[in-house]
Amino acid sequence: MKLGIAITDFSWPIPGGDIGTAVGEVARTADVAGVDSLWVMDHFFQIGISGHPPESPMLEAYAALGFLAGITTRIRLGTLVTAAPYRHPGVLLKSATTIDVLSGGRLIFGVGAGAPFDPEPMGPRTSFEAEGLGIPFPRLARRFEQLEELLQIAHRMWSEDETPYHGTHYKLTRPLNSPNSVQRPHPPILIGGSGERKTLRLVARYGDACNLFDLPGTGYADNLTHKLEVLRRHCRDIGRDHTEIETTVTTALDIDAGRTDVLDHLKRLADIGIDHVLLGPRGPWTARRLDRIIELLPDIHAL
Repeated sequence: MKLGIAITDFSWPIPGGDIGTAVGEVARTADVAGVDSLWVMDHFFQIGISGHPPESPMLEAYAALGFLAGITTRIRLGTLVTAAPYRHPGVLLKSATTIDVLSGGRLIFGVGAGAPFDPEPMGPRTSFEAEGLGIPFPRLARRFEQLEELLQIAHRMWSEDETPYHGTHYKLTRPLNSPNSVQRPHPPILIGGSGERKTLRLVARYGDACNLFDLPGTGYADNLTHKLEVLRRHCRDIGRDHTEIETTVTTALDIDAGRTDVLDHLKRLADIGIDHVLLGPRGPWTARRLDRIIELLPDIHAL
């Protein structure tokens, strides 16, 4: 089993100017220790699931990945997950490719449709980033259409196909992408979400990895065995080998629990077919928390 860590909580009791130092310490330690992947969220305001208000510090994903690429050497870097409507596909793919080039081929392109619901306007004190920053955020059905077009454009730009793209929502006259990605045929595409009719179908058709939820008590807790069977069924429908798709799960595993509890939980995930666990603690990473998970890394890799 692979282990990734997510840096999603920046509420260290430090000045804003010291956040880079704190993030850098986590990233370098994980990189040297052999942690497989390092993740940031694609949010502009902090989200409610963190337990913090929207005013709590939050970094922009692709600027953060550029910083992380520059201070690490081997760990894979990704987003959990890029919201398709937040950036025009051509610009997004250029940003993602740049990270892949500058990191020497370490990007995992995490993408999804955005919030799995249609947020209602809240006004000047909104906690919703798209409303607060004036980012167009269509209804969910349209965002899925945008996501599929983004995935089509990603495969086109990474395949060096410069023919015009004419979709319903996006039109690219010349999808040139130079320099192209270091990873060939393209960086792994991870599609986040567990919807059975749309998201997992898109994983089967366009993705290299899925991302499911193991977050009990938050409203994001999947029946993982069932979701993986749905994904396999979608793969069978299009004649694809489901083993080509890496199965990842975002988990809220209690790092402060005993060693046996942590490893037993991860073994249960491995036994049902999870390849890669992405771990984010409640609260910011501390040296103690990171040391605890690194101590378990050989046992996790052996699962």
